[in-house]
Amino acid sequence: MADVIVNSTQSVLKDTYDYYIWTLSLSDDRTKGWPLVDSPLPTALYTLAYLFIVWIGPKLMKNRKPFQLTWLLVPYNLAMAALNAYIAVRLLTASFRLRYSYICEPCRQKYDPDELQIADAVWWYYFSKLLEFCDTFFFILRKKDEQLTFLHVYHHSTMFSFWWIGIKWVPSGSTFLPAMVNSGIHVLMYTYYGLSVFGPTVSQYLWWKKYLTIMQLIQFTCALILGINGIRTGCEFPLWMHYVLIFYMISFIILFGNFYMKAYIAKGSKCMEVRYGQCLDDDETIAAKKLKDC
Repeated sequence: MADVIVNSTQSVLKDTYDYYIWTLSLSDDRTKGWPLVDSPLPTALYTLAYLFIVWIGPKLMKNRKPFQLTWLLVPYNLAMAALNAYIAVRLLTASFRLRYSYICEPCRQKYDPDELQIADAVWWYYFSKLLEFCDTFFFILRKKDEQLTFLHVYHHSTMFSFWWIGIKWVPSGSTFLPAMVNSGIHVLMYTYYGLSVFGPTVSQYLWWKKYLTIMQLIQFTCALILGINGIRTGCEFPLWMHYVLIFYMISFIILFGNFYMKAYIAKGSKCMEVRYGQCLDDDETIAAKKLKDC
C-alpha cells in the first residue's frame, strides 16, 4: 500500500514538473534573463517571507513602542507615486504609438522598440508589487494592526505572484491596460498617503481620498467585463488567463465593495480616514484604540 502511494505521488510530481517545463516553452523570449523572471522561486520565496512577517511581526511588536517613521513614510510614498507615474506614462505613450486596442490586443513577441517599452514598463509594474510589501511592514512597525485586514494581505500577496505570470508569459498586448490604469490610480493613492502623514491639517485638503475606492471598483468591473468579452469574442490571448482574470476581479469587487460599504456608507461622513476596509477616525474606532493602548 505504501509503495502504491509513493509511486502515485512520484507520478503526480513528475507530471506536474513536465507540465511546468512545457509551459516554459510558451514563455515570452523577450523577458528571459530579466531580474526575478526566469524562475518562480524568487517570487514564491518573497511572498512566503511576506506572509511570515505578517504573522510574526505584530507578535514581535506587541510589547514595543510604535515607530513614528514620518521621516521615511513621506519620501517612500512620494517615490512610489513617482514610480507609478513613470509606469503609467510609459505604457500610455507606447500603446498610443502602437495603436493598441483597449478591448483586445494579442500578445505578439515583437522586438519593436515600443513593444519592448511596454514589456519594460510591465516589469517595473511587477517589481513595484514587491516594493509595496513595505506598506505592510510600515503598518507593523507603527503598530497599525487594525490596517492588516484580510483584504490588505490578500491584495499585496497575490498581486506580486500574478504579475510574475504576466511578465513571464504575456508582457505586452492586453496586459498593458490593467497595469496602466492601476498605476494611474496608485499615483493618487500614494500621493494621498504621503501627504496625509502630516495629519488632519493637510489631509482635509486631499479631497480625492473617498473616490480612490470607487475608481478601483470601476477598474475591477471593467477588467471583469473585458475578461468575459475576451472569452465571448475569442480574443487571441491565453484563454486560461481570461478565466483567472474573471475570478480574481470578482474577489476584488466583493472585498473592495465590502470595504466601501463599511468605510463610507455604514459609517457615513464621520469616516474620513480609511485604509483597506477599516475606518480609522470615527468615534468608535478611536475609542477602541484608546482602550487598547491603555
